[in-house]
Amino acid sequence: MKSRRRPYAEQRPQDLGGGVWSVPVPIPGNPLGYTLVYALESPKGPVLVDAGWNHPDAWDALSGGLATLGIDVSTVSGVVVTHFHPDHAGLAGQVKDVSGAWIAMHEADAALVRLMHDYAAEEHESFQSDMLRRAGADPGEARQAVSRPTPPALPDRRLRDGDLVDLPGRKLRAVHTPGHTPGHICLHLEDADRLFTGDHVLPDITPHVGIYPYDRDDVDPLGDFLDSLDRVAELGPLDALPAHEWIFPDVAARAAQIRHHHDEKLVRLRALLAQRPQPLTIWEVAAMMTWNRPWDDLSPMLKGMAAGEAAAHLRTLEARGEVRRVPGVDLVRFQALDS
Repeated sequence: MKSRRRPYAEQRPQDLGGGVWSVPVPIPGNPLGYTLVYALESPKGPVLVDAGWNHPDAWDALSGGLATLGIDVSTVSGVVVTHFHPDHAGLAGQVKDVSGAWIAMHEADAALVRLMHDYAAEEHESFQSDMLRRAGADPGEARQAVSRPTPPALPDRRLRDGDLVDLPGRKLRAVHTPGHTPGHICLHLEDADRLFTGDHVLPDITPHVGIYPYDRDDVDPLGDFLDSLDRVAELGPLDALPAHEWIFPDVAARAAQIRHHHDEKLVRLRALLAQRPQPLTIWEVAAMMTWNRPWDDLSPMLKGMAAGEAAAHLRTLEARGEVRRVPGVDLVRFQALDS
């Protein structure tokens, strides 16, 4: 089954067959439009894959959409979250409040949610401001780029790679696919050759892969993401049920396309750096890269996200020995190494 992305107003809950349903849940003010929340049949009560954004309109869409499919939200037995971002985990706590459902996510993202709960607002703002300053952001833009999303509910259950989700009578296995977040998981419904891909593999766009803080040198999120794409491709031509856009066949083929996209992007970035005799800040590199809009048209928050993605690509090139970082007192710069 394949359905092209349409405006949210044209979306409808669907019975996908085989005890699987989808409910589009709006993301207010976001160009993605909606999150596709999936419900899987279970003798203990349905299990949701993701839950949607924490907003009254989203709650009405989720609970009302489930109702049109004959599912009372109070009967949900569990919510397995593909990753901690608010358009996926935001309503999990409210589902739990009305149904007593458990919430599960990968242990790496669960640790980040705990950190978000424990981190004071002023500490978070100071962390972001310092990160943006070291990247070379203009002080005015840096102030406007600072944001602190409301943390989602803490999970009751922590998943690891290969764990089976509590879905009696079926095999829904967690596949750890880090990159978009450290604990992102896809969910392989092994008895139906379906893969719930979250944001890892989408049919038309690619997910944001950033590094935070920008100048970390002990992780490689983009490298992890590329390895995760290879792992998903090895699962074969499964039907993909993503969290955005539309359902599509052959997740392996799409994973290969996304891998190729980033490989080409890394080649172009290496060439851009090689043309510059002087080291560049992360902010300068981000301004040189190609985005879906011109750099000057991006809001400060979007520039901050672009800088995170630029930093992730720089870190992968550094890990491959193609660029080096030039540390300074206040700024970190990068320079291409000779071939």
